[in-house]
Amino acid sequence: MALAMVSLPGLTLAASYDFVPAPQTDLNRIYRIDRVTGEVSSCQYGLQEGTIGVTLCFSPGEGAGAQQPGEYGLVASRHEREGGVFRVNYRTGEMSICYVFDERVVCTPQARPSSAASTLAPSAATPSVSSGSGASPQRP
Repeated sequence: MALAMVSLPGLTLAASYDFVPAPQTDLNRIYRIDRVTGEVSSCQYGLQEGTIGVTLCFSPGEGAGAQQPGEYGLVASRHEREGGVFRVNYRTGEMSICYVFDERVVCTPQARPSSAASTLAPSAATPSVSSGSGASPQRP
């Protein structure tokens, strides 16, 4: 048995991604994360005339590329109109929000909740997105 595991070195790499659907109930988007690097991408179904459809994929954009090595995962909120997901680092407790913007997956800078940060208002506005992208962050 141990010999069989040694002969398949790529076996441990086969499970290096996690997949989470966007919580938005009328959006068929799935996010993918590399569990070690935290890189996030996304795909969804799209209509194309004369075909059965296409898979539209969005590569990593600003903030969604590889991060410091860690133990990353994706968490979808329970907000039914939210098109994005949370990227979490289970080792450090840092989080960021990732969503599709201008045909790319973007993520906010990683942050860790602290008592001082919870009382501060955000210093920068969230970019707006075009209607129908399913990417605009929702306020509670």
